[in-house]
Amino acid sequence: MNQDTISPRDAEWREQLRKAHTPKERREIPRVKMPELSASYRVTCNEEVNQGLSAEQAVLEATRCLDCPNPTCVTGCPVGINIPGFIKNIERGDFPAAALTLRETSALPAVCGRVCPQERQCESKCIYNKMNQPAVAIGYLERFAADTANEAATRGEAPAAPAVTPNGKKVAVVGSGPAALSFAGDMARRGYAVEVFEALHEIGGVLKYGIPEFRLPNRVVDIEIDALRAAGVKFVANCVVGKTLSYGDLLNQGFDGVFVASGAGLPRFMGIPGENAIGVMSSNEYLTRINLMGAGRPGWATPVIKGKRVAVVGAGNTAMDSCRTARRMGAEEVYIVYRRSEAEMPARAEEVRHAKEEGVTFLTLHNPIEYLTDEKGRVKAMCLQRMELGEPDASGRRSPVPVEGDIVEMPVDEVIVSVGVSPNPLIPNSIEGLEVTRRGTLVVNDETLETTMPLLFAGGDIVRGGATVILAMGDGRRAAAAMDAKLSQK
Repeated sequence: MNQDTISPRDAEWREQLRKAHTPKERREIPRVKMPELSASYRVTCNEEVNQGLSAEQAVLEATRCLDCPNPTCVTGCPVGINIPGFIKNIERGDFPAAALTLRETSALPAVCGRVCPQERQCESKCIYNKMNQPAVAIGYLERFAADTANEAATRGEAPAAPAVTPNGKKVAVVGSGPAALSFAGDMARRGYAVEVFEALHEIGGVLKYGIPEFRLPNRVVDIEIDALRAAGVKFVANCVVGKTLSYGDLLNQGFDGVFVASGAGLPRFMGIPGENAIGVMSSNEYLTRINLMGAGRPGWATPVIKGKRVAVVGAGNTAMDSCRTARRMGAEEVYIVYRRSEAEMPARAEEVRHAKEEGVTFLTLHNPIEYLTDEKGRVKAMCLQRMELGEPDASGRRSPVPVEGDIVEMPVDEVIVSVGVSPNPLIPNSIEGLEVTRRGTLVVNDETLETTMPLLFAGGDIVRGGATVILAMGDGRRAAAAMDAKLSQK
């Protein structure tokens, strides 16, 4: 139900709901459950699994918010969203105001409402955790407010964006993922002319090539990008900075500052025998072929292996995306192979649950040590070392230790390796004077995100080496503030 369809009776019901609940009664409202497609149906298609909240569900969930005098939820948000502000607008039934509150700090609220790990960020700081009760569903409410506003915009009913006075300066952005889009949105609001250069043929970076549509539909990303276009941001696709254009070319075109957000698209492998076998590939390649290049869809010629017995090595969100995609590509058996236990998995709990519901088998405490091939060089099996957990490592997770002599052979016809990524060395190698860490990430000032080159800033995975969408967006906002401050002084 959209704001413009609320009847007087609906509005009266909302007001009664808001006034009728004392803090004790608010605490007794159960946390909302997100409607989902059934597992048996969703593995047959690419439709979004989470279906979104109704207006009634959203208002009731917003009513759970306890109006904390010191809202600690905000401290858990890397982009500093006014969480109580947008939630209270939902509670009042003023959905457009909720969306505008989100837009004050977030360029991608519909994206973040879907893919951000709120349970480890804003929701982990919710006061309900101290009461041993489920946190307010901040992510669900963010998605609801953003989607409701986007639906209104498609009908031509979006409120006019605040007028911005151009300041006469222009900045370039390398890449078009979450860090880049967040930076572009903030700089456009400050009056800068912003031009974004993307190496691929689609704008959106990892949001397009790395996250499947059943978790983040492309149409949602496109709506957010169109909002930036409406704010004056220009996008240039098929342009590889470092090849098509050099850093010097950007300076010669009169850009006052450059923000590098080219991500971490270089996949890591384990360096074990058989990794070059046909049928062994990275998650990056697998997901890019399917998500961005149409592999497996009618009318698209992009090839992709469709294994019947597929193993995905790793247990992060990308691994979950890969195993769930394999099920949708027709795999009969799909395994997550992970060297630690389920308790140490870095993936979101919701993604793990969805994968299990869709028939993925979790083979924990196993680590690949070799891939075996047939006479044609195709992978036919993997040798797995049985593991046990020892003492915690530097990350706090218990280190996996091999169980001597306990090795098993498992038949497979496709292996998708999802054990991490590194930054592509193209940008670091093409700009003389840039300092790089031993991991290939750019060295930046921790506060400003300025690199060792003046007025060249960087953020997201090119600095972090692989992180979440919201952390990348936080980098974009911090870099925008710092670059603006420096250019204003200049």
